[in-house]
Amino acid sequence: MKVRPPRGFRDFTPDIMILRKDLIARLENVFRRYGYDPIDTPALEYWETLAGKYGEEAENRLIWRFRDPWSGREYALRYDLTVPLARFIASHRDITLPFKRYHIGPVWRHEEPQRGRYREFYQCDADVVGSPYPEADAEIVNLAVDALKALGFENGFEVRINDRRLLRGIYEIDLGVSDPIPLYRAIDKLDKIGVEGVKRELERLGLARGVVEKVLDLITIKMPLRDGIAEIRSRYGNANNHVREALDHLDEMASYIKGDASIVLDMSLVRGLDYYTGPIVEVVLREPRIGSVAGGGRYDNLIGIFLGKSIPATGISIGIERIIDAGLELGIYNLSRKTYTQVQVIVLDRATYHYAWRVADTIRSLGYNVSVDLARLSEKAQKKKARRLGIKVLAFIGAQEERAGTVTFYNTETGERATVSLSETKLGSILDKFVG
Repeated sequence: MKVRPPRGFRDFTPDIMILRKDLIARLENVFRRYGYDPIDTPALEYWETLAGKYGEEAENRLIWRFRDPWSGREYALRYDLTVPLARFIASHRDITLPFKRYHIGPVWRHEEPQRGRYREFYQCDADVVGSPYPEADAEIVNLAVDALKALGFENGFEVRINDRRLLRGIYEIDLGVSDPIPLYRAIDKLDKIGVEGVKRELERLGLARGVVEKVLDLITIKMPLRDGIAEIRSRYGNANNHVREALDHLDEMASYIKGDASIVLDMSLVRGLDYYTGPIVEVVLREPRIGSVAGGGRYDNLIGIFLGKSIPATGISIGIERIIDAGLELGIYNLSRKTYTQVQVIVLDRATYHYAWRVADTIRSLGYNVSVDLARLSEKAQKKKARRLGIKVLAFIGAQEERAGTVTFYNTETGERATVSLSETKLGSILDKFVG
């Protein structure tokens, strides 16, 4: 019998879960500060709900899809949290728009597992449904910046912005590329294969030399957002309506974005999902090179597929798994905290066990996390376990403490010791001091 989970799936020990929950709580605080409320959706969707939303590669290879042997109905595990949001909006038509929601939950992709990429992972999404305006996209960018800072990365990241209308207006219309998907796939490899590698890919597609040169020139444009907008406007501002709409939208959007040098216009950013219609966003860490840690954009047509009428939407998805992997590698995070327990009751005499339970309940009533031995271990073994878990405060209970109605606290970090009555009002203040 196999005792390990399937490839791409993981068990999480308490130290990792404590870190994960702490980081997710930080994200939730940022989401709430911006006025976003939580929702949840099922892990399982009907296959037809996801079909036709993600593109050929995802639907043929990456989505976990199966047939129910009892009903014969086809189902799929959710691939992201965005399409389920679109279905959610169509199912709950009484929701007042604009609707600002966040959703934190697992998604599944049948990818080849590698560093920073798993088959089951959590996404942390924030979306605005019902606003077509640039300020909604700007808020998503500001939220992403604040989220990365709250996660401890400060200025160690870059927010890359582009617009699907720019891609369409320049590459497809102005340069006359009739089948843009292979072109975008080649551009998307820039970080991995470099400019020369992209050049070879474009030449293999049979593009004219002049088109290849213009594409290579364009994808090297990466500069602060306002400078980038001005650069593209000077080159292509009058090319067509797609370009003009994109630049006007980005220009107004930039006026609401917090001044930050880490926010750039990047003409090599194409993003793979088919449903984006306007600004697209990607967040990458400067170190380590682990790929994007967040991404999103505007998807004004997706909800309409379910609802029968167009509803604008924009959002961002933060990948907590890559954030954790990167933070551990950089030393921003550590796994030193092994338990939530703040106080370990050390039972010195089995005859005092019932009193020890009373002590534990009293300390819990004051709001502290308390553990008491359930395996009838020796005093030495109890202390060894507490030391291994890094529990800061020990509460010793023996015959003397039971007779006096007291508890003896010991701070393992400072060496301080205090004996206090369970009925004394200073019990709480002693614990405050020892637990810190």
